[in-house]
Amino acid sequence: GTTLTISSNHWIMAWTGLEINTLAVLPLIAKSHHPRAIEAATKYFLVQAAASALVLFSSMTNAWHTGQWDITQLTHSTSSLVLTSAIAMKLGLVPFHFWFPEVLQGSSLLISLLLSTAMKLPPLTLLFLTSHSLNPTLLTLMAIMSTALGGWMGLNQTQIRKILAFSSISHLGWMAVIIAFNPKLTMLNFYLYSLMTATVFLTLNTMKATKLSSLMTTWTKTPSLNAMLLLTLLSLAGLPPLTGFLPKWLIIQELTKQEMAMAATIISLLSLLSLFFYLRLAYCATITLPPHTTNHIKLWRTNNPTSILTAILITLSLTLLPL
Repeated sequence: GTTLTISSNHWIMAWTGLEINTLAVLPLIAKSHHPRAIEAATKYFLVQAAASALVLFSSMTNAWHTGQWDITQLTHSTSSLVLTSAIAMKLGLVPFHFWFPEVLQGSSLLISLLLSTAMKLPPLTLLFLTSHSLNPTLLTLMAIMSTALGGWMGLNQTQIRKILAFSSISHLGWMAVIIAFNPKLTMLNFYLYSLMTATVFLTLNTMKATKLSSLMTTWTKTPSLNAMLLLTLLSLAGLPPLTGFLPKWLIIQELTKQEMAMAATIISLLSLLSLFFYLRLAYCATITLPPHTTNHIKLWRTNNPTSILTAILITLSLTLLPL
């Protein structure tokens, strides 16, 4: 489905790819047969179906006015607005973000990883292809709202998957703010974000940690992996010597070139909010020891080595910028 969407020129083919993707992910979410997983799958299906209908609607309106179905020729202004909202719905940009944390909370860690990285690629590709005809004001507004909301709502969470969902929403804000001016930067941001998120999710999957309280005892299980998780989270927050700083740096530079220094300032300040909850995750993972009065079960240290994939991803998400 992803390949179909990415390689298509015709709107109907892109829509078909999106539909195949949605239907393929549903059984993966509902796999655990937990009521929460079924609920998540239902929410996901309803949202994605509505968004797909909107994609179809916008492309049809465009074809009605211009007489062509080519993706890059989205010239009619109303249909480009409808398309922007449809893609925002598919991605989980504010104000269509409500489904995303719920769905991530209902699925397992690996499926959450799939949802927050691979499932974002086809809609972003459509935005990339139509980026020259989108409305920059609307995108900037949505981006700033996403960064703000992703930051604020992530502060109060204890579930790691929900925290990562809100982090995903604020990163999507960074991607949306620049797409009308320099779409290549959006794709770079997306690739690096996927790299770092994959690292975090795979690390958490190794530790089997889904809550902040269970994260506090993981240092006994895999100490070195835990120390690396601290750095990866800081990289995800975008602190300078690490990889996550690169897209933020380039985006701020490009926004300043476009004489949008105000937007750049606001969005940089709002990313401090998400830095706060990454720091809290890192604090729970590495800096705190659980007090002795609680009935936390200390985990046994595992002897099986960290998978080579996680090791490579950690290395990349820490040293790509310095290299």
